[in-house]
Amino acid sequence: MDYQEIIDFWFSEQTKPLWFNSTSEFDAQLKENYLTVYTEAKDLKLKSWQSNPLGALALVIILDQLPLNMFRGQPQSFATEALSREVAEQAMSQGFDAELTTEQKAFLYMPYMHSENLADQEQSLILFNQEGLESNYRFAQHHYEIVKQFGRFPHRNKILGRESTEAEIEYLNSDKAFLG
Repeated sequence: MDYQEIIDFWFSEQTKPLWFNSTSEFDAQLKENYLTVYTEAKDLKLKSWQSNPLGALALVIILDQLPLNMFRGQPQSFATEALSREVAEQAMSQGFDAELTTEQKAFLYMPYMHSENLADQEQSLILFNQEGLESNYRFAQHHYEIVKQFGRFPHRNKILGRESTEAEIEYLNSDKAFLG
């Protein structure tokens, strides 16, 4: 598999509607078709992809987006978040984001929105505050506010075996709760 196959699949008209509205069938399909490439990326066997904009973007998608689906509800779904940010940071330092479409940029920047580090969340606000990324910016603001308030995403606590605080439990039981 090469990075162009990942890009073609992820940005296909069949996949786009499932980006933020996944199904168990789609999650299973991703695991069946992409577990090997995910493992290779996680084990740093695809570093050569980082030498161009689409290759770096494909790695970010593999390390940030695919595990959320393939390992939904499991700690492994967050295991490569830091690595995805490293890839995104390197890509941006080379100016690769300037060579991507707005839609592609959103996924290059997404690891910052998924981080439980407040500095990463602040960077997310800067990255998504661009023309064409307004809807993403609203989500970036929402994620930032959660991490600012709790220092983490409370909906991950059960998955990661973390104890929830009283404030987090109250939040999770509210109609304002973000459940992932």
